[in-house]
Amino acid sequence: MLKTRRGRIVSVGTYVPENIMTNADFEKILDTSDEWITTRTGIRERHITPKASDTNTAEMGLAAARIALDRAGMTADQIDGIICATITPDSFYPSTACRIQGALGCRRVMAFDCAAACAGFIYGLTLANNCIAAGQGKTYLIVGSETMSRSIDWTDRSTAILFGDGAGAVVLQATDEQDCGVLSTILESDGTLADILNFPVWTEKRTLTMKGNEVFKHAVRMMSDLLIRAIATAGLSLDHIDYIVPHQANIRIIKAIGENLKLPKEKVFVNLDRYGNTSSASIPLALGDLWAAGKLKKNTTLAFTALGGGLALGSAVVRF
Repeated sequence: MLKTRRGRIVSVGTYVPENIMTNADFEKILDTSDEWITTRTGIRERHITPKASDTNTAEMGLAAARIALDRAGMTADQIDGIICATITPDSFYPSTACRIQGALGCRRVMAFDCAAACAGFIYGLTLANNCIAAGQGKTYLIVGSETMSRSIDWTDRSTAILFGDGAGAVVLQATDEQDCGVLSTILESDGTLADILNFPVWTEKRTLTMKGNEVFKHAVRMMSDLLIRAIATAGLSLDHIDYIVPHQANIRIIKAIGENLKLPKEKVFVNLDRYGNTSSASIPLALGDLWAAGKLKKNTTLAFTALGGGLALGSAVVRF
């Protein structure tokens, strides 16, 4: 039987700004309350880059990448490519990935950004894994980094309370082992629903807008469906999955997915309460928490699922 080379996540690194904004802080600037926010979103606090800070998307991604490299016992010159998932780049070009590459000092490697909103990390993971399978390098950095606080209207109660800043990175390394690594990925998009999540660039009002009820309706259905298909594509069933790691957007979406799939609560990972919605940084930040808790042991199997603006969707199954 012909063996397929694939990528395996060998380390995780994360970074979040020290500044924390709690729900009580929002009570001072908006007509809202801690109880209202917690009940409707599941969020209690989020990390926010202060306006006066020089910290930006590339710097957060760089910090997470350095931790991931250190945990992998690797140096930057061993990297063959860097893919950064972000919808809040510091500039259209150079890309955030190129800025990270330059700071790391690794030359002659592929580096580019991937803009698939909240599904961006899964898109980046898929692209890097496909490059490894095609023989285009053995080791990739996949980074999800977002400064979401700079994309929102702070007077809009429906969106301002939801988002946070942060970054996560993984080192993906080639393996010939058939029972570990990236076992399957599925990517899809539906541009007919583009207007329910929108972040304009050239208009006068350059802030994120969202039709929350519409997002909820489609997210639960689409994320559940894609997750099941990705698990089946890997030749597995839900019983084989140790943790479902959904994009951390809203606790009601996460709970509805769990109920749809009849999953026990302990199988569905949630850290939304401490970070808010960090878009493409969401899943790698979750991986960072699982890593820190010692839960990513050999043969631990995870399934990711995410939906973001586009609409862009992604799901993946990985085994450590």
